[in-house]
Parts: sequence; C-alpha cells; structure tokens
Amino acid sequence: MSTVRTTAELRAAVAAGRGAGPVGFVPTMGALHAGHESLIRRARSECALVVVSVFVNPTQFDDPADLDAYPRSAERDVAVAAAAGADLVFLPEAGELYPPGDATRVVVRGPLTESLEGAHRGAGHFDGVTTVVARLLNLVGPDRAYFGAKDAQQALVVRRMARDLRLPVEIVTCPTVRDADGLALSSRNARLSPAERERALSLSRALGACAEAIADGRLRHGAEAADAGLRALAAGGAEPEYFAVVDPETLEPAGPLEGELLLACAARVGDVRLIDNLSLTVPQFTDEPEAATREDRAPTAAT
Repeated sequence: MSTVRTTAELRAAVAAGRGAGPVGFVPTMGALHAGHESLIRRARSECALVVVSVFVNPTQFDDPADLDAYPRSAERDVAVAAAAGADLVFLPEAGELYPPGDATRVVVRGPLTESLEGAHRGAGHFDGVTTVVARLLNLVGPDRAYFGAKDAQQALVVRRMARDLRLPVEIVTCPTVRDADGLALSSRNARLSPAERERALSLSRALGACAEAIADGRLRHGAEAADAGLRALAAGGAEPEYFAVVDPETLEPAGPLEGELLLACAARVGDVRLIDNLSLTVPQFTDEPEAATREDRAPTAAT
C-alpha cells in the first residue's frame, strides 16, 4: 500500500493503477473505525484499485470547537486502511484541496440540504461536504465511491450532486455498522465518557421504539411518531435536536405512516453531537399492521 500527500502524487498513482479494473474510492475524515473498514472491504470486493482519503474538512463544520475537537490519528488510520484492503491512502494538507485564493463552492439547494442536518447545522455544512467531495472525485476519478448509511442525508446530497454534475461515478451506500449494544459507530464516539456512551444509546433505542410502535399500529402519523421519538431521546438522557420521519428519497416529512420511510435523529450527549437513522417499510394499514425495518437497505441517496 502507498501513501501520498499531494494532488500530483495522487493523480499519478491512480493513473498507474487504473488499467487493472474499476477504481473504488472511500472518502473519510479519519479516526477510522469498523464502519470505515466495512466500506473499504466493500470497495476491495468490487474494485481493482481502492483509494482512501483521510482529510478533516474544515468547510463543513459550523462550530469551530467541534472542528478542533474532531479526533485525528493519521498514522493509525493508514494502518487500519491498509489492513482493510486499501491500495492507496491520500493524506492531504488543507492547501492541497483549498489552494490559496480559493473562491469556488459546489452547492446543492432544496429540501435535501435545507432540512434535518441542513436546518440545524446551516446550509454551509452541506456546501462544505459537496465542495470537498466534488474535488476529491475530480482528483481520483473513481468508478465507484462508497458512503455509509448512517449519514443518510449526506449520501442523498452527494448522489444528487454527482447526478446533477453528470459525474461518471456510482455512489454506493453501505449499511450502518453498530456495536453489539446498537450504538452506531462514529468517530465522535471516542469522545464519550462511559456514562455518556450509555446515554448515547438513547438514539438507537428511540429509533427502535418508534419503529416498533409504527409496526404494531400505535403510531400512524409522522408528526406523532416524531414527537414520540423526541420524548424517547430525552428520556434516555440525550439532548434532542430533531427526530423526523421522512420520505427516504426527498426528506419530505411523512404524513400517514405507510410505504418507504426514514426515521432520522440528532442529539447531543455532553459535548458530542450524534446522528442516527433507521429505514422502515410499512404496508398499507390493515386490521393488523405490520412493518419491517431494513437496516441493510441504504436510503437511496452520510464524522
């Protein structure tokens, strides 16, 4: 495996390996965990050349303190990426992706960026995401790029951006990876104390409880399900930002609970902000409503 730090080195390395078959790309912000490893292994199983980037993107942080506190472990990340099957790791400094005088942004507008994370973190958050992902895709030129379903909205936004710009890349969304107790893996989890980690379980538990209530017919409308989710988050010791039940394609709020749904939430536990989601399929109401959760089905579309 090779490590490169400049865009010139990256382009040369990818060009040298491109002829062997499809190029897979896994963009990350580092602090790699088993979720990232699953993306790299998926890319390894489908591609001849696997490229991983490690870059904490400053333009997608609305809170400077959050940027400063974001975990960084470049040496360990390289080792983890290599063990998972990466061929090439790109470790750029900020100036490689945002050169002096940089004045260009890639912007997606509409409900995909203005709801949920966009509403709570500001539209600039997704401007930062789409800008850095567009630049990385331009540099790597992959056939497939891999994203995690835990960041469902990010995956939707990136897919829309790639489609609108007619980028020749397939955006592949992979299942959320969880610890045995249900906590969705996140680089931010490392900042949780043992007590905070227990409280962080309120996110997955709130999602599961709402899914169960929808399945057995106790919740039949999106608004009441969202209210129930907020109460469950607070009862579990988290500080809720939102709990939403939406269409998984458009992120429009759901009315009657049937068909394809995405349950999504964000909450703070101590100083750490966490997100999670759950996909749900609900048949039309009958006397005995049934629903099936589908964690392994990525919302068609993201630290």
